[in-house]
Amino acid sequence: MKLVIGVVRESALGESRVAIAPDVVQKLNKLGVQVVMQQGAGASAFLPDEKYKQDNVTLVENAADVYAKANLFIRVQTPSLEEIAQMPEGSYLLGALTPHKHLAEIKALADKKITCWATEYIPRISRAQSMDTLSSQAAVAGYVGVVKAAGLSAKFFPMLTTAAGTVRPAKVLVLGAGVAGLQAIATAKRLGAVVEAYDIRPETKEQCESLGAKFIDTGVNAAGEGGYARELTAEEVAKQTEIVDQHIAKADAVITTAAIPGRPSPKLISASAVANMQPGAVIIDLASEGGGNCELTKPGEIYQHEGVVICGELNVPAQLAVHASEMFSKNLFNFISPWLKDAELVVDWEDEIISQSCLVKEGEIVNSRIQTLLGGGA
Repeated sequence: MKLVIGVVRESALGESRVAIAPDVVQKLNKLGVQVVMQQGAGASAFLPDEKYKQDNVTLVENAADVYAKANLFIRVQTPSLEEIAQMPEGSYLLGALTPHKHLAEIKALADKKITCWATEYIPRISRAQSMDTLSSQAAVAGYVGVVKAAGLSAKFFPMLTTAAGTVRPAKVLVLGAGVAGLQAIATAKRLGAVVEAYDIRPETKEQCESLGAKFIDTGVNAAGEGGYARELTAEEVAKQTEIVDQHIAKADAVITTAAIPGRPSPKLISASAVANMQPGAVIIDLASEGGGNCELTKPGEIYQHEGVVICGELNVPAQLAVHASEMFSKNLFNFISPWLKDAELVVDWEDEIISQSCLVKEGEIVNSRIQTLLGGGA
């Protein structure tokens, strides 16, 4: 069966990204793949229908028409139960499905024998870097987080020499040196701030310093599996907290980025640490989707607590919809394209990228993490 890719307007509240960008449509055109899109699917990402008018694209009025004509659906976020009900049995789905938050939807996909892959579960190996939506969207979040901090701060970020005197640069502390943290360091440095960084994985020190940050050494080594940190002991937490809190107190802006997919975000900033911060200081909590790295974060809100601005906005990458969509779309194309043979999808189930990111295969929930969350059964 020839592959027909379907794209509908994202239904999640506040989602402005689109799963396919015009340049990716061109690439699919060269491979002979047809695309069916709902009109206005890219409008919220400032990508009007006119940009998608190509030989291989059919624009239809509503989502139902997309579901009726396509057999592989690509999404930024998980489709709702109502949308899944419209998808044809035996079709395919690819996107950032956040399965730990959408178990009912995963079960519904299994009931309809819809084979689906979650990009969050793509193994973090060198061969899959170009497919990694977690990394691409984290880079967007790291950039947006610093720009947001600069906008909320009561101070200039760079040093300025003016007729009224010299203004000293702001001090920015980045907690967590994954993709988002490293992007935040680079962006804050470009804005002229004095940047410090901390991560409990000691191997990140060189990366932070290469981007111009001073690395805070607490003596705690918490390197874990899969590029994530392991859980710390009580003694390690106390030692880390004592040292890091001293730097938090002196910072004009703190950007926190420590998030682990499928698990609550670790608490890095306590209420007492916030109490010791300077009036006018800003906390940008980029881990708010998992509850936040700060004890006082209110996910989805920006508010002031005793003179400290705490920003816990959700779905931060959607604030940079154009480039976030382009990057996300390229990730999906890089996942699909190796398996296209004469415009048909022919996947190798022995390939670890395919097998590890698959949630449902022909009606069976095959991912062990989802099986565990469901109590061991599909």
